[in-house]
Amino acid sequence: MANKALLLVEDEPMTREGMRKALDAWSAGRYPIYAAENAREALLRMEEVDIDLVVSDIRMPEMNGLDFVQAMSDKLQSAMPTVILISGYAEFAYAQQAIRLGVVRYLLKPVSNQKLIEAVEHALAIQAERSRIGMMERLLDPVLHEAHAQQDQTSDSVALALSYIDEHLEQSFGLREVAQHVHLNPSYFSVLFKDEMQLTFSDYVTRRRLQRAKELLVMTKLPIVEIAEKVGYKTAKYFNKLFKEYEQLSPGQYRKRMSARLDDSDN
Repeated sequence: MANKALLLVEDEPMTREGMRKALDAWSAGRYPIYAAENAREALLRMEEVDIDLVVSDIRMPEMNGLDFVQAMSDKLQSAMPTVILISGYAEFAYAQQAIRLGVVRYLLKPVSNQKLIEAVEHALAIQAERSRIGMMERLLDPVLHEAHAQQDQTSDSVALALSYIDEHLEQSFGLREVAQHVHLNPSYFSVLFKDEMQLTFSDYVTRRRLQRAKELLVMTKLPIVEIAEKVGYKTAKYFNKLFKEYEQLSPGQYRKRMSARLDDSDN
């Protein structure tokens, strides 16, 4: 697993070297620390190395820190690192623009080593949380997500059915039981559910069970047999077959792949 890499961008040599030494001492070898004297050099460095956190001065020749952040955003897009900006000027317009660009901290010079390190630790924590959220979003079934996007437009009967399904995933139930719970004829309920959710009742329940299974596979160490039971399947064999049909991976393969990605986001 690759360590997080930090990049300092500061045109004043003594300040740059002081920050580098402070972060080197704090890091104690945990993170590679790179330095650049201007934004253009920093952008070139980022073509060679994956940078996770940038600490940059705002007032620099050729390209200032705000323009540098915009250039990073345009170039890297989803791979954009977390950013801390440092300024010698308490100008509100700078802070406003920094916030709009997604900068997580805005520090005023002179910056003590303690404040710098606190800001870096804060930024790394934010980045780790963003990575974790991004990973959880990857667990989402896009078809299920699209169905839920229309959920605020569903009738009371279908909304009640969705709540029932979520609350009873561990149990065995079918369309007839749910229709009875929402006081509708099974045939009418089946048509209504498909019309409002754009999925048949059976397909929705299967996808919802597998969604819960994916969450348990990644976020717990429960055995696959136990996960199968917790999402309403009596045999792990059938659960494995169904999971592979929908995800093109066995539950074990899925857990290994997604857990490795989640671990990478924490390091």
